[in-house]
Amino acid sequence: MTHMVNAVADGRVEKMTSQAEKTSGSGVVSAQPPKPVAGRGRDHRIDAMRGVALLMMFIDHIPQNLLNRFTMRNVGFADAAEVFVLLAGYASWLAYGRGFRKYGVPTILKRIFRRCVQLYIGQTIMVAAYVFTVRAWRHFTPVSVDYLEPELAHGMGWVWRVMMFDALPSNLNILPLYIVLLGGFPLFYVLMRVHRSLALVLSGAVWLFVNFDPEINFPNWLDPDGWYFNPFAWQFLFALGLTASAETERRGGDLPQKRLLVIASILYLVFSAIQAFPWTLWGLPDFRPFGDSIAPAKTWLSPFRLLDVVAIFYLVQSSDKARQWAAESKLGQILARVGRHSLEIFVVGTVLDLYARLIFSTFGEGWGLQVAVNIVGLAILFWLAAWLDARRTRQRAAALAASK
Repeated sequence: MTHMVNAVADGRVEKMTSQAEKTSGSGVVSAQPPKPVAGRGRDHRIDAMRGVALLMMFIDHIPQNLLNRFTMRNVGFADAAEVFVLLAGYASWLAYGRGFRKYGVPTILKRIFRRCVQLYIGQTIMVAAYVFTVRAWRHFTPVSVDYLEPELAHGMGWVWRVMMFDALPSNLNILPLYIVLLGGFPLFYVLMRVHRSLALVLSGAVWLFVNFDPEINFPNWLDPDGWYFNPFAWQFLFALGLTASAETERRGGDLPQKRLLVIASILYLVFSAIQAFPWTLWGLPDFRPFGDSIAPAKTWLSPFRLLDVVAIFYLVQSSDKARQWAAESKLGQILARVGRHSLEIFVVGTVLDLYARLIFSTFGEGWGLQVAVNIVGLAILFWLAAWLDARRTRQRAAALAASK
């Protein structure tokens, strides 16, 4: 996809208890039991934010969709892709980082490998659906080349390149990024064990270096500029998520709410909204204070985009009201249900995006189709999330009954 998902985030975050990490006087991480926090439990804010990101991805990746005028990319420098990757890092610590000492290194490495295989299968399903759908559709009506790279629309010589991530088609480039980031997580964990800040400092240094030299990237047969989501840059966002997850666990579930940080985050998001809002698209005067002089690059994760998503994340994760809303409100629980099954929702949503684009290009973009495509597409995703949640509940109940 041309904007960044999922793995947003690992949809299979496991509820595991663990010991928190605290830095000793020598700077080496030592294990001490965290202070229990009464009434906490699962943090539904992460699931809800991930659910919002997944739904916005579905809407954003249909260019003809008028609903995408109301998603976060129009009111800030960052979009759902940044949220997705940050939360992928956060969820990865919960699913794997806490388990290394409890379950052992071999067990957790197997779990990480299994998750990477699942992501790879999801990528394969999306590529196959795109290629076969476009090839079949153009037998009946012309299909624009931007729906699928011409190299993939003809012949079979592309297969090995796509399967080896040497060729990343547009709209199908976020799961490969997630696989690379998740595969590098054990190294990040080792650096965290040496010192709690070492891994983040090194990660930030690599990101900064890429911002000075964006040509450092993975190769892409379909694009001479390389991967749209440069892994050397985006790994820092993933690392921020990992570190934030470890810190919130150590502190008892929330980021510390500092008044100055809250004010700074709000002020930056206001500036971001004014600068990024498409004023002319709405027929309004251009109120951007810096005009076109600020164009935050997405490929190498410009600092403007990074600060945007970090500010959003901090405001949510330091707010107890946001925690209560996600856990107790009906809407919060619906969104959290979508976020809990991020891989399945992302794969289905991406395939639905293709069909929506083909429908609009073939039959027009009138209001009737606009309403129908959005209602049907979102209904399918909400239904899928509910079905997957119910299935998971049944499986857990059956496992519990079998263990008695």
